[in-house]
Amino acid sequence: MSSSVSVAAEWDLLSDRFYRRLTLYSPLPWSAPAPTSTASSSGVGGAVIGRLDLSTHIVAAAPFGGPIAAVRDDSKIVQLHSEPSRRRLLLFSSSGYPIASAPWPPMLPRLHSLSFSSSLSLIALLSDGSLLRFRLPDLQPSPSSSPVPLLPPASGGVADAVFWGGGVAILTEENRVVVATDIEAADPHPRDLADPGVGDEEHVLCMAVVEPQFVMSGSPEVLLAVGDRVIAVDEDGVQVLGEELEIGPVQKMAVSPNGKLLAAFAHDGRLLVIPTDFSRIIFQYECDSALPPEQIAWCGLDSVLLYWPEVLLMVGPNGDPVQYNYDEPIKLIPECDGVRILSNSSMEFLHRVPDCTTLIFGIGSMSPAALLYDARDHYDRQSAKAYDNYQLISSSLPEAIEACIDAAGHEFDVSRQRTLLRAATYGLAFFGFGSRFPHERFQDMCKMLRVLNAVRDPEIGMPLTIQQYKLLTAPVLIGRLINANQHLLALRISEYLNLNPEVVIMHWACEKITASATLPDTVLLEGLLDKLRLCKGISYAAVAAHADNCGRRRLAAMLVDHELQSSKQIPMLLSIDEQDKALSKAIESGDTDLVYLVLFHIWQKVAVEKKAPMDFFGVINARPLARSLFVAYARHSKHEDLKDFFLSTGRLQDAAFLLLKESRELEKNPMASKGTLHGPQVRLIEQAHRLFAETKEHVFESKASEEHAKLLRSQHELEVSTKQAIFVGSSVSDTIKTCIAMGNERAALKVKSEFKVPDKRWYWLKTCALATVGNWDALEKFSREKRPPGGYKPFVEACIDAGQKTEALKYIPKLTDPRERSEAYARMGMAKEAADAASQAKDSDELFGRLKITLAQNSAAASIFDTLRDRLSFQGAY
Repeated sequence: MSSSVSVAAEWDLLSDRFYRRLTLYSPLPWSAPAPTSTASSSGVGGAVIGRLDLSTHIVAAAPFGGPIAAVRDDSKIVQLHSEPSRRRLLLFSSSGYPIASAPWPPMLPRLHSLSFSSSLSLIALLSDGSLLRFRLPDLQPSPSSSPVPLLPPASGGVADAVFWGGGVAILTEENRVVVATDIEAADPHPRDLADPGVGDEEHVLCMAVVEPQFVMSGSPEVLLAVGDRVIAVDEDGVQVLGEELEIGPVQKMAVSPNGKLLAAFAHDGRLLVIPTDFSRIIFQYECDSALPPEQIAWCGLDSVLLYWPEVLLMVGPNGDPVQYNYDEPIKLIPECDGVRILSNSSMEFLHRVPDCTTLIFGIGSMSPAALLYDARDHYDRQSAKAYDNYQLISSSLPEAIEACIDAAGHEFDVSRQRTLLRAATYGLAFFGFGSRFPHERFQDMCKMLRVLNAVRDPEIGMPLTIQQYKLLTAPVLIGRLINANQHLLALRISEYLNLNPEVVIMHWACEKITASATLPDTVLLEGLLDKLRLCKGISYAAVAAHADNCGRRRLAAMLVDHELQSSKQIPMLLSIDEQDKALSKAIESGDTDLVYLVLFHIWQKVAVEKKAPMDFFGVINARPLARSLFVAYARHSKHEDLKDFFLSTGRLQDAAFLLLKESRELEKNPMASKGTLHGPQVRLIEQAHRLFAETKEHVFESKASEEHAKLLRSQHELEVSTKQAIFVGSSVSDTIKTCIAMGNERAALKVKSEFKVPDKRWYWLKTCALATVGNWDALEKFSREKRPPGGYKPFVEACIDAGQKTEALKYIPKLTDPRERSEAYARMGMAKEAADAASQAKDSDELFGRLKITLAQNSAAASIFDTLRDRLSFQGAY
């Protein structure tokens, strides 16, 4: 048990819980003495290492073992040693290895604070309340070098600020609170919270933020310590908290990781832990000093850390606190399961000892896990006591194995991990594969430890705990590795965990293009394809887009040729001005949507560049599918373009038909009734006539178009003369009938003459028109002018249709054809006369059949008709 004693000796007891402080990295590379020569050592990205003093720099560290950023504090007098006088923004890994370095942008307001967002963007808050974002890992301002203002110009600047994962709360010098919940957006949309009501003689001692995910409203709640009170400020109003508690002025505050508790340092030296609603005091501890600590942070949910120069105090709910002494400045970096402690020389991790580790390494522990661990030690020394220990824990062996596996996951020391896992395998040897113990737990833990040990390596510098790894997830970890340009490790982890390596390879390819500005396109393409082919289905178009953005259009064109998905390949070809190739690929794919995409892109480019559309027409005319799709689309919305296409390709008849269609659409326009569209309509028809006339196959269409245009002009003249918009759009016959009905027979005769209307048709039209207006005298006079060329049938039918039987009887006897007389009498219900006339016809049987049908609606007339037929000896089929 000597090893267990040595392990537990490193722990500190706080109340009934053990805590341990692990040294993750020591010494840090920046803690080495600065070189005396002018040639100072530099790391990746040109970051000057030298000696970094936390007391003279503004420092920010990202959670989950993230990087560290530092800028020299220009408000302090420092000895520059061999460092340049101009300030630089430095980026280090958690192990102190330099990642990048960039000059601090000049002519900016004073830097107030630095912070990392949840997606690892570096955010700089300036004293005037503006934000400056830096892209990792090259530390270039993003999206531009201009800061984004969060405060109005007359706000007076920043008095205090608190960051959280995606936002920031700013207390202005005028004691107003401004909140931005999306500091990574191009426009963060800051908004003012309610007025805290702080008087001119008062000032805010400290502030804290309850993050939005812990507030029911979904908006952050800002806590301000003002005088003897603490006020909660949100969008809805201001609330004074804990007046009945009488805690006095609060000088430091920190909200717990779950947002439920608040650690507050009062003016009299008391550390108070209270709920965020200030309903009660959970516990309090009187510190030896009433001076407020420089930093206060939660270590998990069970203890609070307070830091004064040279002293770090850890206070728990019960028992004496634990004190750590530091002879150099430190920075507390809260994590979900502990606190990282960064000093000038080392990176440490302080956290609560897990229960499984306590069971195994606790002094005097006789738990099954401790006995199993001891059994493995005896087994390695070939001692029979190994089997004795097994017999003692045989009933609790699964729990002991589980504890050893879990304890291995919480260890940073690789040898101790191996020892614990060996103890677990000793217990697993007594279980067969058919047992209920989940053997995959051991395999999963081995996989996680291999990943964690790889990223904890000082050259990588990501000291993740297993709990942090589970919260972060493997895909996010891989994303952080590739953003730090650790592509090889990210690829190996992806393959080891059976994750898709596409993200890693694509990011590497883009970075390779960016970093290979002097490499020829063909050589670079060879190297890229060797890696890109490792991943099936990878998007070559995305890599080509990056190459195009880097100004390497030829390389982009070569890359996009390897893209297999047309939906990705064709848009990329268009973006690099490869329209012909894009159109060919779209047609080959058979996807009409992609063909339309290319056609619209080419047509829009022609319009923007103000080129003649003939080139476009020539391109699509040689491709039947593209031509057909363009024609189908243009028929519905772009008649002018379609007409130009038909004319340019010699399809005159199609252009003429299109002109006729446009004329019909003008005719349906509501404005056509006012005569304003008459001229354009006639011109369209005349153009169609001229186009039809140039082809031998469309003589009829040419003549019809000519006649139509002439008719429209005549109708327009009639509407002008009569001041009635009732002619345009009607036929020649309707035009004549309308003129006669209006009494304008002269105009009707003119139309008859212009369009060569036959006399027989003229008699029909005039008869119908006179009957329509009921001018029976004129109709009778018209019938006597001369013998009608078509007989008197039009007069009879016009009268019968108008319901004037008396008038019809004037003309029926004049019908020379017995069949016509018989049918006319039958329509008027005169059965006897119909039968008499029918008897004079030659095909009387057929005629009697039709007349029977005509008289069927009148039963009396039908019976009379049957009697007369029998009398006349017509024995038909009926």
